[in-house]
Amino acid sequence: VQLQASGGGLSQPGGSLRLSCAASGFSLDYQNIAWFRQAPGKEREGVSCISSSGRNEYYADSVRGRLTISRDNAKNTVYLQMNSLRPEDTAVYHCATVQGCGYRRGRYYADGIHYWGKGTQVTVSS
Repeated sequence: VQLQASGGGLSQPGGSLRLSCAASGFSLDYQNIAWFRQAPGKEREGVSCISSSGRNEYYADSVRGRLTISRDNAKNTVYLQMNSLRPEDTAVYHCATVQGCGYRRGRYYADGIHYWGKGTQVTVSS
C-alpha cells in the first residue's frame, strides 16, 4: 500500500505546476484525498481536499482561486493543478487519505489521516 506524490519542481513566480498523487496496492475510489504541505521551519498546512465522489472540493484560504484539485478514479490518481505560484508556496507537498474534510466555522480542515504519501518538492523562486 503506497501513495506517491510527483510532479514537483522549480517554478518562477506566476508559473504553474501539476502535482499527481498515485496510489498502489489499494483503490482511491471511496477515499477522501487531501493535499498537505510543509515548508522548512513551519507547521504542516492543509491545502486542499476532494471528496470520494469527486463532487466536492475544498481549499485553504491561502490557495483558493489558484489551486485546483481533481481526481481520475480510472487512473487511481488525484491531481493538484497549481497556478499563479508564489514563493510562499514553496514546500514539500504530500497527499493523504483522510476521514473528513471541508469547512469548519469557515476554515478549511482535513483530518483523520489514514495513508500518508511520500512528498514532492515544490520550489517557487525567480
